[in-house]
Amino acid sequence: MNALPTATPIEDRGYAHPEVLVSTDWVSDRLDDASVKLLESNEDVLLYDTGHIPGALKIDWVNDLNDPVTRDYLDRDGFQGLLRRLGIDEGDTIVFYGDKNNWWATYALWVFELFGVPKLRIMDGGRARWIAEERPLSEDTPQPSPGTIQVGERDDAAIRAFREDVLAHVERSGALVDVRSPEEYRGERMHMPDYPNEGALRGGHIPGASNVPWSRAVNPDTHLFRPADELKQIYEEEQGLQGDEEIIAYCRIGERSSHTWFVLRYLLGYEQVRNYDGSWTEWGNLVRAPIER
Repeated sequence: MNALPTATPIEDRGYAHPEVLVSTDWVSDRLDDASVKLLESNEDVLLYDTGHIPGALKIDWVNDLNDPVTRDYLDRDGFQGLLRRLGIDEGDTIVFYGDKNNWWATYALWVFELFGVPKLRIMDGGRARWIAEERPLSEDTPQPSPGTIQVGERDDAAIRAFREDVLAHVERSGALVDVRSPEEYRGERMHMPDYPNEGALRGGHIPGASNVPWSRAVNPDTHLFRPADELKQIYEEEQGLQGDEEIIAYCRIGERSSHTWFVLRYLLGYEQVRNYDGSWTEWGNLVRAPIER
């Protein structure tokens, strides 16, 4: 295996909910465990076909999770059908991983959580760490038998924010975290550097929002989430966030902010964090919506 900096065990990093993370070793030891379902979710939806963890199936964030017409997620029947096609049974542990330090893996987990699916996990380090450790990859696509899982109706209230929620939050000076790049936050760009500049008519940020780029939560040398003390330095000491306050995170379309939502909710244990998936593509196009630059 390639030499990577030594990683502190997950259980020793001080997280509020260390059980939501599993290591590459944990996954490697359970490749033959039928009750562990691996799902790869990438920004690059073609990346899975070039090689993936043996036994893993692909989540296409565009076509699998979204309603084909309305800008919204699948309804209950569509989502349950997806999970059953993936071969997921009642009681299975679902482990997400992907490219870009699990940026899209946390997005998929967040959508699954809207439906109350239990036993969701993230493989710490994602695809990048698995490959850096020279672990096996497969180009074979599994063909699972239909699963038996049952899911309830989608419940957005606890972890999803809509534009009217954000407007009310701004009016009461609630805590907002803009997880985009500094250039986007300042209004100089409508998308990340090195990407097409698209998505909104105006640049800037929601009034009162702090700027904490999502990637700061990950150690770039190890691809692992930073320990809790380093995360508290970023979010609490630098930005003044408090675990008992209501917080809304946003980005451009809600995917990067799902990563920060995961960090705040599960690694730091904040109970009242919501992801605004409309994010800047909605806010930057709203007539008369307030912005700051």
